Amino acid sequence: MTQQSQTDHGNPLRQIIQHTIDERGGISFGDYMELCLYHPQHGYYMSQRQRVGAKGDFFTSSSVHHLFGGLIARQLHEMWQLLGAEDFTLVEQGAGDGFLALDILDTLAEQFPEMYERTHYVLIDVSEDNRQRQQQNLSVHSDRVTWQAFNDLQPFCGCFLSNELIDAFAVSLFEKHDGHYQEVFVVNGEDGFCEELRPADQEMLNRHFQLVGAALLEGNRGEVCFSAQRWMTDVAEKLQRGFVITIDYGYPAQELYAPFRRQGSLLCYYQHTANDNPYQNVGCQDITSHIDFTLLQRSGEQAELDVLHFTEQYRFLIGLGFVEQLMALQAQETDPQRAMALRMTLKNLILPDGGMGETFKVLVQGKGVGQPALQCQRKISEISALSV
Repeated sequence: MTQQSQTDHGNPLRQIIQHTIDERGGISFGDYMELCLYHPQHGYYMSQRQRVGAKGDFFTSSSVHHLFGGLIARQLHEMWQLLGAEDFTLVEQGAGDGFLALDILDTLAEQFPEMYERTHYVLIDVSEDNRQRQQQNLSVHSDRVTWQAFNDLQPFCGCFLSNELIDAFAVSLFEKHDGHYQEVFVVNGEDGFCEELRPADQEMLNRHFQLVGAALLEGNRGEVCFSAQRWMTDVAEKLQRGFVITIDYGYPAQELYAPFRRQGSLLCYYQHTANDNPYQNVGCQDITSHIDFTLLQRSGEQAELDVLHFTEQYRFLIGLGFVEQLMALQAQETDPQRAMALRMTLKNLILPDGGMGETFKVLVQGKGVGQPALQCQRKISEISALSV
């Protein structure tokens, strides 16, 4: 049993979780994380607090600059054409403040008005606070946008888009000892929450690791996001024909469960500071882990989703014209200092080291569309003027 340090004993969510643990005799880490993030009143993603930006706990690509959404809009326009340039449903789940949707719709309205008039943008978000902010920020596009629960979403043709959604799904924690998987449970100790290892479902985990072609090594800890697999299957069922674009930070399974990653990838973020203690700041800090892109690909293939493209974010954006757009924006800026500031801001989207460019990956899947050549697949060698 591992004791975890505590600092917020007056926290109402902590008290709720402690009571739940007493009732059940312990809860899995996955259930603990679910409560921390999604408790209806006190969960991190459900309460009224600023999570993104300088005053929040982390940045997202869409919060860096509107060019991110503008480039995605260019890819969506190509997908719309591939589907026959007819009515196009664009579904975004976990849209935060709605700024990515705003940048996409602004770009469509300005550059691709014919597509804009045929686009129905559907937002899915479990947070009422988020929905209210989205409605406010997207008021200029109110005739293009609706809000639905995932289960109410009707089968559609178009694209399902998510940006940093799956890293917010609760994960189960496992360790491997003496050749057997054990699951991390959370129990109450004298000074706060403690971890306790309990026997896990060996057959289920063997099937999981066989599916992704990886293994949790002896003595190592790792996360498994079963809800991501279910989500991928559900998305495939909703999509009649079209595309899925998933943007997030993560790795293929063999890298995610690499021998050197002995403690997994779980991290917490509080006021732009990372820590590895999910038992402090309960309900007030983000708890996240790197996603398993192999799991999404294999689950999608089982549900008739073909992998069209998988790459780092910087390659994806450069393929869509990042360099050309950056040069155009710089040319419009007459103040040299502001031009340099713009350049440095946008480079964060593509920098492999220290930026979002390599940490973030993009998975593009398709259903009923074959294997089209997409603009985002343009190779860097095909693009001139790359001295950004």
